[in-house]
Amino acid sequence: MPALLYSLGFLTVYLLAICTPWGQRVENALFDLGTDNREEAWIYPLSGAAYGSTPLPPMELSAKPTLMVGLAVIVVLTMVRRCWWQGGAALGVVVLTTGGKVVLNATLPRPDLVGAPENLLDQGFPSGHTAIPAALTLAAVLVVSPRVRPYAVTAGVLWLACIAAYSATMGGHRPSEVLGAALLACACYRLATWLSPAAAPDATRSPRALHVITLTSALAVALASAARNDTLTGSLVSAAAAFLCAALVRHAAVGRPEKTAPGPPWTPLSAAGGPGAER
Repeated sequence: MPALLYSLGFLTVYLLAICTPWGQRVENALFDLGTDNREEAWIYPLSGAAYGSTPLPPMELSAKPTLMVGLAVIVVLTMVRRCWWQGGAALGVVVLTTGGKVVLNATLPRPDLVGAPENLLDQGFPSGHTAIPAALTLAAVLVVSPRVRPYAVTAGVLWLACIAAYSATMGGHRPSEVLGAALLACACYRLATWLSPAAAPDATRSPRALHVITLTSALAVALASAARNDTLTGSLVSAAAAFLCAALVRHAAVGRPEKTAPGPPWTPLSAAGGPGAER
């Protein structure tokens, strides 16, 4: 069951990054790189942290409005297309992901195994800002038309790559926390489609070139959004985490291609023109 696999991935990331001394040391070191000077991040002017700037959704205070608008769009698409099962499952994906993030933030412990400074002990697993675009992208897969679905996935994946890289490079979240958010969204999506088989979409059919274009563009967006002037290591690690988030969500959204059953090795007599047909 794919939902179980994503859940196991979520648990593995949590245990390795947060519940082991070496995981904490690695992430604390990365977390400290350049975070005292947020202006060095290339994405800083668009982050909403700069005075008078408008944040890209769902950065900074735009998180809740982005979530509300996303839920409203899902409701409208459900009513217009009359896809009630799919709309219910899409709402379930968003509610489970964002609600699960709140519950997990409050219940999952972050033990201090290495004597870290107090400012590094706040629980942020999984990342809420990353969970929103991941959940809305997977919810859109359920309610948009099959023709639009491949392009909706591409747009959502690029959005996710940008926000995940922003969350990591600006010092708001560790790489494990953005990965945890993507895995949580994928698990909720697979769980919703498993509980409601009528809502599960068919394997997404899209141009072959679109697969390469999507992943290449996601990598470029992740690198640009994670770039900083003061640390190359932090930029590359943040970009790698963001790209992995995008790849996970895209894989969950697209699914496995349908297998075509092989035809018979012979031609039936009726198709060949009957017994009297010329051989």
